[in-house]
Order: sequence, then C-alpha cells, then structure tokens
Amino acid sequence: MATINHHEPPYTVGYFVGSLSKESINRTLSKALIRLAPAELEFTEISIADLPLYNRDLDGDYPAAGRALKDAIASVDTLLFITPEYNRGIPGALKNAIDWASRPWGQNSFTDKPAAVIGGSVGGIGTAVAQQSLRSALSFCNARQMTAPEAYIHITEGLITDDGTVTNEGTAEFLRGFMEAFLEHTTRVLTVVPQQR
Repeated sequence: MATINHHEPPYTVGYFVGSLSKESINRTLSKALIRLAPAELEFTEISIADLPLYNRDLDGDYPAAGRALKDAIASVDTLLFITPEYNRGIPGALKNAIDWASRPWGQNSFTDKPAAVIGGSVGGIGTAVAQQSLRSALSFCNARQMTAPEAYIHITEGLITDDGTVTNEGTAEFLRGFMEAFLEHTTRVLTVVPQQR
C-alpha cells in the first residue's frame, strides 16, 4: 500500500554499479560522485554480483539473493545507476538485477522510486546508448527518473583518481551540479509522490 513517506534530509541513496569488475571506471566514477554529492545524501551500494540469472519459475519461492536485493531497494529513499555500455546496451548483470527487482508480478520494487542514471566510458559518446536502454527499462518499471541533466562522462587517463578525486575542475563542477540536481529531484519526488514501503 502506498503511503506518504516524505522526511527531511538526509536521504539514503542506494547506488548500482553496472560493471562487476573491481577495477571498473564506473566504480571509480561512483567514488567521485559520492565525494562531490551534497551532505544531504548518504550512500550505500546495492550489490548485484551474487544474483543468479532471473527465472520466472522462482517467482513463487524467491531465492535469498533476490529477496536481499528487493529489501535493499525498499530500505533506501532514492536510487542512482552508474553504468558502462556493453555492446551498445546495459551490462547483463544490471539488466538481470532489474528483472529480479521488478518481480514477482505486482511486487515491482521500482514503483515510484526516485532514480537517476549516469555512466562513464573511454569512448567519446560515453554511455549514451546504454543509458537510453536503461531509461527505457526503468520507465517500464515506473521509476521516477531524473531526465536532466544527462551525463555521459568521457573518462580519460587520470581524470579520476582511485579514491574518486576528479582532477579536472570543469568535470568536477559538472558532476557536483549533477548530484545537486539529483538531490532536488529526490526531494521533489519524495514530497509529491506516495512511496511504497
């Protein structure tokens, strides 16, 4: 049942890193976003590494990893997706997590949850195509997405250090602005849209 669940900040952010690689540039990007975020946002990673492949035959008896994923999403106020692009789409592990979280039928964990999408790539167009695919899935799942600013980060050598320090001030300023917009979006959704818990 939907209830008004707005509260004052800080807001808890559950973030997904689309790559399973420990050395992922998008994991490094996640560290930068956390460093540059407003103090009103508190972060916890929602892991997707241990999920089995989604199988609707398990809808009646969800495995522990699937239940843990749904519980993690329910426990946070807002979601941030930080993803690479694999073969002009989103990584299979991330799509698999979305499928688990959206099921069983009628128990979609994304309904009315505020969400934002960002990603980095060594390629010049960043993760534009992957983000389009991800946004389509999240739209179908009724997540309340932040539509602007879009953020396709071209990751160059030394742009972000291992601890998440952004060495280019223009990029740092853009990412800071993105996270401020994410806070504003989260506040707006949580204030206006009844949340399911």
